[in-house]
Amino acid sequence: MKAPLDVGGRGEFDAVVVRTDYEDEQAWQAVKVALAERLGEPHGTPTPCLVDDPAWAGASVCDVQAAIEADAQLHEELSVVFLADRTTMRGGHHALLAVPAFTREALKDDGAYEEMVEFGHEFRTVSTGVQEIHTNLALAHMDFQDFAAAAQADPSGVFRSWWRRQG
Repeated sequence: MKAPLDVGGRGEFDAVVVRTDYEDEQAWQAVKVALAERLGEPHGTPTPCLVDDPAWAGASVCDVQAAIEADAQLHEELSVVFLADRTTMRGGHHALLAVPAFTREALKDDGAYEEMVEFGHEFRTVSTGVQEIHTNLALAHMDFQDFAAAAQADPSGVFRSWWRRQG
């Protein structure tokens, strides 16, 4: 397992974004700018908690899930985590990888897990979708499969937000 995820100062509704690719600093800066854009949103809107630690270079989805499961507080609080991986950094729209914050084993209910991942174990989202996904899952307004289905329905396989449009 990799180092613990450093999410100090994270608010309850702040999504977690883990950087796993360190080959292009300019691309990472573009991802951060896109995540920070708060066009038309009120002051105090949650912002993503960025885990920018080279110890996470090359980390897999399983590595990140294991780190969350090892941290009792994170395991309790998170439903989804976002990875800024190689595909994120190389893609024109810098779509992040959204994955459940837990494994099948941690859920301990194969039926519930299979329903949750009916449309895939992961999907991509543009930056404007990150907070939308995280907040709706945290409040149990929607389920992971709702967002995964929307991503699957998109011609490029990317969730683009229901409320804000981004290329």
